[in-house]
Amino acid sequence: MTRTAIVLGASGSVGNALVAELFRDGSFDAVITLSRRTVPEVVALGPVREQIVPEMTAQTLEAATLAALREVQGEVEGFSVLGVGAGTSKITYAQHRAIDVELNEAFAKALKASGKVQHLGLMTAAGANPQAKSTGSGAAGMARYSRVKGEAEQAARAAGPAIVSIFRPAMIIGSQHTPWLLEKVLPLFSFVTPAKYKSITVTQIAKAMIAAAKVHPATSAVHHYPEMKALIEANAS
Repeated sequence: MTRTAIVLGASGSVGNALVAELFRDGSFDAVITLSRRTVPEVVALGPVREQIVPEMTAQTLEAATLAALREVQGEVEGFSVLGVGAGTSKITYAQHRAIDVELNEAFAKALKASGKVQHLGLMTAAGANPQAKSTGSGAAGMARYSRVKGEAEQAARAAGPAIVSIFRPAMIIGSQHTPWLLEKVLPLFSFVTPAKYKSITVTQIAKAMIAAAKVHPATSAVHHYPEMKALIEANAS
């Protein structure tokens, strides 16, 4: 039986790493990406099938996802690493939700409607909490940011496939949006950092998401740094 991966958010740093690992792992026969434009750095990684959605709204993304899966046979695993990468403090709560919540919800809804996807891996962020305040700064780590990430999780679970694996990284090493100084300094204090808030690389996130997809989890779960490390180690053994 063939296995296909469909990826939302492949143009970002984690998305690039995810597509690269999908090809390196060798467990997937085909990779489909959904993006606003062609992404040369992703295409260069392997035989990616790009589904271009120039004007990406919830409606157009849902339709494009269904179209991309229409002729696909065999098993399909959904992956979303889509989210506003930088500048969340400069946009409104509604603008942030339009991407992180509404687009992820549309993607999840289409995966379920296709009848071919039983599992979705969704990356959000450590501290995600749909009950956090929606006012104040939307910067990463602040309440409004945590609320949007929590709402994205809720929306994907409500609209999407039966099983949704949530991945909540803290500081992401290798992301174009992570300040260079933080990447160098924070790991030095990892010995006093709570386990779930330890920094993690883009490749480690990708490996953990692929490992979860390969084991076909029976139930939805939330994965922080310790759980992601455990998934990677189990897949490598």
